[in-house]
Amino acid sequence: MAQERVKELTHYIGGQDVSGKSGRFGDVFDPSTGQVTAKVPLASTDEVDAAVRSAKEAQRGWAATNPQRRARILGRFVNLANEHADEIAEALSREHGKTVPDSHGDLQRGLDVVEFAMGAPHLLKGEFSDSVGTGIDVYSMRQPLGVVAGITPFNFPAMIPLWKCGPAIAAGNAFILKPSERDPSVPLLLARLWKEAGLPDGIFNVVNGDKESVDALLDHPDIKAVGFVGSTPIAQSIYEHAARAGKRAQCFGGAKNHMIIMPDADLDQVADALIGAAFGSAGERCMAVSVAVPVGEETADALIEKLKERAADLRIGPSLEESSDFGPLVSAAAKERVENAIAEGVEQGADLILDGRSARVEGHDGGFFVGPTIFDRVTPDMNIYREEVFGPVLSVLRAADFEEALELPTKHEYGNGVAIFTRDGDTAREFSRRVEVGMIGVNVPIPVPIAYYTFGGWKASGFGDLNQHGPDAFRFYTKTKTVTQRWPSGIKEGASFVMPTGN
Repeated sequence: MAQERVKELTHYIGGQDVSGKSGRFGDVFDPSTGQVTAKVPLASTDEVDAAVRSAKEAQRGWAATNPQRRARILGRFVNLANEHADEIAEALSREHGKTVPDSHGDLQRGLDVVEFAMGAPHLLKGEFSDSVGTGIDVYSMRQPLGVVAGITPFNFPAMIPLWKCGPAIAAGNAFILKPSERDPSVPLLLARLWKEAGLPDGIFNVVNGDKESVDALLDHPDIKAVGFVGSTPIAQSIYEHAARAGKRAQCFGGAKNHMIIMPDADLDQVADALIGAAFGSAGERCMAVSVAVPVGEETADALIEKLKERAADLRIGPSLEESSDFGPLVSAAAKERVENAIAEGVEQGADLILDGRSARVEGHDGGFFVGPTIFDRVTPDMNIYREEVFGPVLSVLRAADFEEALELPTKHEYGNGVAIFTRDGDTAREFSRRVEVGMIGVNVPIPVPIAYYTFGGWKASGFGDLNQHGPDAFRFYTKTKTVTQRWPSGIKEGASFVMPTGN
């Protein structure tokens, strides 16, 4: 296969493509071939500062713009993104490795949140209380923070940047995006569409980079809030760093999402749901189901047979081929890490039912492919259960009864998502009320809430009081100002030295 031309990417600052000046670059790969397709500049502290200065200068005028006019620009952006959806999806698939239909879904779930943010005129409304005292009214208003930043992961290069920037921009802030250096082309495409939609220069900026640029954002005095999605150790580190610097932060980390399968569940429905939820996007989703918990030996034995049959028929291939059910992992390092986790599962005594390490795709020997992998009789002490694998690996952990099944996700370090499959409403309700996890699916394998509900995990899966999208997003990106007012009415009261009350 011929080597593609290696292009040099840019930053996007002040409404323009800006070449990197640090002299440092990272390689961008096509995961289906293993070939380098682009060089991405890694920003210096000075380049980050230039982006922040541009954003700060533009933000004051943007904040003064009528929220309805801001919302109209968001609407034009959504229309443009839909017009360019094929181009965006193909670029996403080439750099990430997920299939083109999956990339369309990545974009659409991001645009859903931008559409929700078009409700800014309503979502930014404050409260009003008439006559709280003699001639005194109280009202509140929501005002933007200023310049805010998003540090986003490789696995959703369209969706998560849009989850961050849509509400932030609608609320009147300027936004600095530091996307993953592994698949940076889509954020740059989105930046150009924001400009075409009429967004003022400087309100949306893309600064590509690594740890140096992240630290520069966290330390910059003009960055007022930071949103992050990635691994738990980095999420916690960024949350603590931001807090020390006096910034707001919402940081989302890893996951180990369980699916509980009760004996009364429809096992054909369960098997189909598990295959998609465990192996879609090669398992590189924070909401992927990586643990199946069948209740009872009979349920487990029957489920394993159905999973083996379905998984063996999956088609692993290049991301741009229509026949592929899922594509490669994002990088050679990711492939090595997943294969090491599989080896460790074998060493620790799990039954390897299906081994994806032997996956080969004809004509793509350099691709980062790992096939569907299934372990049975996994136990809670095994690393394959305790740690996030972030690959196409499903662990089956058998439970004797409902209480044991409930205890597993409740006691796990992570608390992002969980699902239960059952035909019994009382069981589902009891599980939903008691399980210690942030997002729950009942007969739904990947319970990502729709845009007007909030997204966020518990325990080591999330740091911060406010979640992504939904009304929480507007709370996060604004500060509340409360005004107590009285107009002269001819009343002469004289000076008072008593604490005012509502009596």
